[in-house]
Amino acid sequence: MAWLISVVATLGSLYFSEIRGFVPCELCWYQRILMYPLSLILGIATFQNDRSVKKYVLPIAVIGWSISLFHYLEQKVPGFAAIKPCANGVPCSAEYINWLGFITIPFLAMVAFTLIIIFMIIIRKPKNN
Repeated sequence: MAWLISVVATLGSLYFSEIRGFVPCELCWYQRILMYPLSLILGIATFQNDRSVKKYVLPIAVIGWSISLFHYLEQKVPGFAAIKPCANGVPCSAEYINWLGFITIPFLAMVAFTLIIIFMIIIRKPKNN
């Protein structure tokens, strides 16, 4: 299930940038750098039934979640964006989407990282025979 979430998140980010034409900001790129490899790592682990992948995926997902949270706060908390202004290009406080008043692209990434973290926490180690 974590693999499916990472694939949907990867395809979703590619949809927003390549089809909708939304230019990713700096923090979006960091989130992508952490999410895209998860699709490959979790895919291989899923097809090989490798539960030890947890020790590799969990740190990546936690870092990605932290960046997503920071990015979301930059968008939604007044004055928070001034803490780390973007150097050039698209400002990280820009909102390409704002569904229901709170769902933005960093929010979607944060949900994906959260679900991956949850699945990694509940994964059980294989029994040694």
